[in-house]
Amino acid sequence: MDADDVRQAAAASRASLEHAGSRDWSVAAHGVDLTVAGVVAHVGATLLGFAADLAAGGDALTALEARVDADAPPAALIAGIVAGAGVLAAVVDAAPPDARGHHPFGSADASGFAAMGVLELLVHTDDAARGLGIGFEPDAHLAQRVLHRLFPATPRGSRSWPTLRWATGRCALDADHPRLQEWRWHSAPPDGRP
Repeated sequence: MDADDVRQAAAASRASLEHAGSRDWSVAAHGVDLTVAGVVAHVGATLLGFAADLAAGGDALTALEARVDADAPPAALIAGIVAGAGVLAAVVDAAPPDARGHHPFGSADASGFAAMGVLELLVHTDDAARGLGIGFEPDAHLAQRVLHRLFPATPRGSRSWPTLRWATGRCALDADHPRLQEWRWHSAPPDGRP
């Protein structure tokens, strides 16, 4: 995955959330212990944190904390995720092929950080949209690329967006794949490179 994927996911998130800017963002987001405003702020901060982690190299950044004010108005929170996505995309674009950044699920390359950023944007936009009572379904190819990069062992043959929601513990996929209570992505490069 690459910086263009991050930009595409941010555009989809912005387009969905802008339509609900006048709604009450203090309501609970779907499936997470945050308000809609809180989950959108989380996404902005996470994207900035991913960019910093990739730029810093392999060591954990214990002295740096990215934060987005969840009390900001919806338009500012949306601007925060777009800005966070822009910063992450710029760092992904600038990263050399051997760049690695720290993540608790495994040291990731630029492709891994792009995929993690896209996942955060898609899944948490859906959490926010469901909390606001609106629909959200991203581009199927973008969801498929996230699955391929971060969840290589997911079931094949189902639509990519429901499968990504299942892989992140949001829903059951089918009778053979109940809702996951625990899950994690694989951020390390798929070819096993350190």
